[in-house]
Amino acid sequence: MRKKDDTLREALLDFACEIADTEGIQAINIRALAKKANVATGTVYNYFTSKDEILLAITEKYWQQTLLEMKTAVTSGSFCEQLQEIFIFLKEQIQKSAGTLMGSLGNAAAEGYTRMMSMQSELETELIRRMEQDNDIPGDIWDETFTQRQFVRFIMMNLMLLLKTQASDINFLIAIIKRSIYGT
Repeated sequence: MRKKDDTLREALLDFACEIADTEGIQAINIRALAKKANVATGTVYNYFTSKDEILLAITEKYWQQTLLEMKTAVTSGSFCEQLQEIFIFLKEQIQKSAGTLMGSLGNAAAEGYTRMMSMQSELETELIRRMEQDNDIPGDIWDETFTQRQFVRFIMMNLMLLLKTQASDINFLIAIIKRSIYGT
């Protein structure tokens, strides 16, 4: 069996994204991807066994790129202002194509959810980092029953719910956060 080429896999994913952008997600399949990449169908099967696997890989790539872009796009000073920006940024990304991608996974929805949880874990880590950089949050508020990680998970659960329900804002969540960590 030939060794897989990561460069070719990335090129195939780029071609799959191009197909999705120009023709729609429904146009993605092994044959269309092989034709677009100018490779044999069997070559594509060396990297992806099905359309669902291609869609999973595209979704994962999309979220990795989104998280990377978010790190530079969110620039406010306070943690709560950053959280507002994160909500707006993610809402826009979901409306663009992430929501469509996640909704198209069909038979791979469970695997898509698992991979999405991995991306949420990365976002949790990013939120903790941002929280630690906010000098207005007293360090002594955390203890064994009110940990920073648990609080960020609480934020994430609510943030994801607000995104999923297409809420117009996160003002109530921000009010809870401010009262909890700033005492205001």
